Amino acid sequence: MATDHVMSSNRPYLLRAMHEWINDNGMTPYMLVDANAPGVHVPPASVKDGRVVLSIASRAVVQFEIGNEIVRFLARFGGVSHTIQVPVSAVMAIYAQENGQGMMFQAEESSPPPNNTTTEETATRPKLRVVK
Repeated sequence: MATDHVMSSNRPYLLRAMHEWINDNGMTPYMLVDANAPGVHVPPASVKDGRVVLSIASRAVVQFEIGNEIVRFLARFGGVSHTIQVPVSAVMAIYAQENGQGMMFQAEESSPPPNNTTTEETATRPKLRVVK
């Protein structure tokens, strides 16, 4: 049975879960971010090839929050404190620095499909990577 209800993105929920899992295992969580995505606020010097890798370890950040739309925190770059803001849709991956285990994300559409499309028309097969 098709429904025209469009669900919100599962990305913020997966980010929060992976962040907790990496921390619980004593590893250092890092995020890979598309620095060219709209709404990304990071120090320009930290960007390389249109991407930025951010340590989101509790010892490296202050006021860390993964909201449903934005990841926001304070971090030091070159000894200077910066407010970092990353739309959840710009996060390309979250992983443990020590062993690379984590999760990569497919590019997200910037807006949900119109409500008049059916689930069959908008459904795509998810691509998941097995985390051992």
